[in-house]
Amino acid sequence: MSTPLPVDAQRQQDRQRLRRALNASLGFVLLLALCFVAQHAFDWTFLTVAPWTAQGLLGLASAPLLHGSVEHIVANSTALLLLGTLAGTAFPKATVRALPLLWIGSGLGAWLLGQPGSHHLGASGVTHGLMFLVFVLGLLRRDRAAIAAGMLAFMFYGGMLMTILPREAGVSWESHLGGALAGVVAALLFRRSDPLPPRRKYSWELEEELAQQQAALERDMYERHAAEDVPVLWKRDADGERGRVLQFPPRRDS
Repeated sequence: MSTPLPVDAQRQQDRQRLRRALNASLGFVLLLALCFVAQHAFDWTFLTVAPWTAQGLLGLASAPLLHGSVEHIVANSTALLLLGTLAGTAFPKATVRALPLLWIGSGLGAWLLGQPGSHHLGASGVTHGLMFLVFVLGLLRRDRAAIAAGMLAFMFYGGMLMTILPREAGVSWESHLGGALAGVVAALLFRRSDPLPPRRKYSWELEEELAQQQAALERDMYERHAAEDVPVLWKRDADGERGRVLQFPPRRDS
């Protein structure tokens, strides 16, 4: 656990982390928008994940950048903006290290579990990975910031626990499941990447510590604890003789 910073310095550091995470999430959403506009200029089918085909492996890198409709990209962009900002603020180092795993894991799930002849695209697998990453990190780390982040992620996107199973036709649950599993694995691997935040004590904890210190001072003032504090009235001879028989004169009868 790191040493607590002054309140103003800690707040400034928190704002900087939030700003960096928000800017990174906005930049990625802008990249998705540019890719969506560019999709109208060429046939992008070869960039999707095609299960159990060699060409479909190319989609492991490119499929999260592609979307099939405006509704599709809006839904994923909103989730990426919220979950990306939350993950980047609470766990900046773990999130950066986990992203490649989430990216590849979502595509690999679609490639391994998808039906032959189908095509999978979209960043929903990455969003599922981010949700599971934040939620599992909250369970593993159990500090205040991690628990709060995990609760927020579950409150807004806890429904992703259901979308990793087949429910709706045309929705790539395979990529959702791959991203979710990658998020769990990343949480286990990178749970110690970010140092524990400084723990600020509650007022009742400070009052309890003060009372204990006061009691210890009073006890030291009126009590003796160590043997060396007691004055020695008699000490054994240096020659080590353990005992001696003293001869008393015989009693005289009167």
